Amino acid sequence: MGKLVQRRIIVVPLIHNDRGEYLLCKMPENRGVFPGQWGLPGGGIEEGERMEDALKREIREELGLQVTDIEPLFFTDGAFWKSFPDGSRREIYMIFLVFSCQSVGENVNLNEEFEDYAWVARNSLQDYDLNVATLKTFNKARLIERY
Repeated sequence: MGKLVQRRIIVVPLIHNDRGEYLLCKMPENRGVFPGQWGLPGGGIEEGERMEDALKREIREELGLQVTDIEPLFFTDGAFWKSFPDGSRREIYMIFLVFSCQSVGENVNLNEEFEDYAWVARNSLQDYDLNVATLKTFNKARLIERY
């Protein structure tokens, strides 16, 4: 691993609904940090933005959802390669700030960052092709035991 080009602090919502299901999103095959895999939504904190404000903004922009009961859980980090729509790739060191959130409703309106979504029961999370960061998050949150 060479010199890291960029560092980002990423807010990651672990969103659950009234039935205790968790929201997973699938990345398109040609973009993102984990192309073609299922994972959690989230995004970078902008300059001058507070963590919770960034979390709510990312959820609104990516999913069209509102959330309540926001609770910080833990953080993780790692260096990952991100693919961009123009075909370029860049290594980014990411610090993930993970929050538990309750969804207000379940009508998801995805933006172009994702191609699919699913509300998934805890005992079915392992049935999805989860990216390594999501596996690590679910393991740390004690939602699955396969990492």
